Amino acid sequence: MKALISTNTKRTERVFLIGLEWKSRSSLEVRESLEELAELAATAGGALVGTGTQKLDMPVSATFIGSGKAEEFAVYCRANTVDTVVFDDELSPAQSRNLEVIFNCKILDRTALILDIFGQRARTREGKLQVELAQLQHLLPRLTRYWGHLSRQSGGIGMRGGEGESQLESDRRRVQERIDKIREELDVVQRQRSTQRSGRQRHLWPLASIVGYTNAGKSTLLNSLTGASALAEDKLFATLDPTTRRLRLPTNQNALLTDTVGFIRKLPHGLVEAFKATLEEVVQADLLLHVVDVSHPRALDQIVAVNTVLEEIGAQGKPTIMVFNKIDRFNTGNELQKFTELFPNGVGVSAKTGEGIPALLAELGTQLRPIRQFVELAVPHENSDVIARLHEVGEVIERDYEGESARFKARIPPCCHAEFAPYIVKEFPNGSLADGRGCVTGN
Repeated sequence: MKALISTNTKRTERVFLIGLEWKSRSSLEVRESLEELAELAATAGGALVGTGTQKLDMPVSATFIGSGKAEEFAVYCRANTVDTVVFDDELSPAQSRNLEVIFNCKILDRTALILDIFGQRARTREGKLQVELAQLQHLLPRLTRYWGHLSRQSGGIGMRGGEGESQLESDRRRVQERIDKIREELDVVQRQRSTQRSGRQRHLWPLASIVGYTNAGKSTLLNSLTGASALAEDKLFATLDPTTRRLRLPTNQNALLTDTVGFIRKLPHGLVEAFKATLEEVVQADLLLHVVDVSHPRALDQIVAVNTVLEEIGAQGKPTIMVFNKIDRFNTGNELQKFTELFPNGVGVSAKTGEGIPALLAELGTQLRPIRQFVELAVPHENSDVIARLHEVGEVIERDYEGESARFKARIPPCCHAEFAPYIVKEFPNGSLADGRGCVTGN
């Protein structure tokens, strides 16, 4: 895979971006998509020289934007010493090959640029495997432009089987073998994740996954809620590898919170396929925290893009809390109103300053509450260790220390039911009137 930025040179590559506007796409949509592509190029380390667009009824099979427009852009790129031309849409292998001849420089499409960023950001073995798989799947049909000059090995007298395989066929075979090997290794990773989930489920701790558009503030939110130290930068795809931390809720309940890779519009399908091991954490989650950068002018479009990816990976319809982040950038609360009207279950927060975090924690406790059992207990006063344990693992709703035994109404994790069974005098069904609406009494 050709990297956008070469590690052997200190000079930043100069980048020119090209977008295509056809019948189903408006000029505004193309401009917004190119702005995002410019952010991606900057994240990869490129310096933007300029952008260009072409209006066509449909892409041209040979050169995508037409040979005349390609020549026009090529003249501009040569005059401005452009190193890399990036197209906002995916190019076919033939289009890439033809455009490289016309521009006489490196040609990348949106998919290749995102893959390059992922390759730079992957840190764990799992992340590197997933990136390599996506890169090889993208490269396999494009091998012809690298090896088209090599001829087939000749057969003849003494050569069994006639003509041998060409260099192209040999390399395709090797790439496919590597793809198969990576898939086997990722299957092992998925089994390991399944074992880890089984271990977590023994504690019956609920799992909440943070999802959202890239650069919406997901890692900053994870750090704010759990005290983690996940990398948080003002860049697209700053976080690639998932991070899971324990979260202690105000209801005295433990939950697991996972930060996942950010989504983006026109996310390549190959990436979704390659990152199934990571995105499986989203599919298995009990609750999703959909983080939205409400200060972004296209926040509503980003919500739609995230929901599209969630549907693609089979995570649609899960219980979701809309987290409207970066409210510290608003002058008044009026800007947030349009989002809360559209999503009444939303919570406005600033992961950076901590504003709104208590309300979010309260909402998390409410959403995850049904997992606990609501019981009434009578504990002899001399069993102070049991009372301390109840306050440690349970959410005490009512307490009364008068009489021979201290009486409590509390929510306890199902895994602790056997531990407190000798002291339980009554069990309430979840959702009963007593559940969650009792007042705290006693000393």
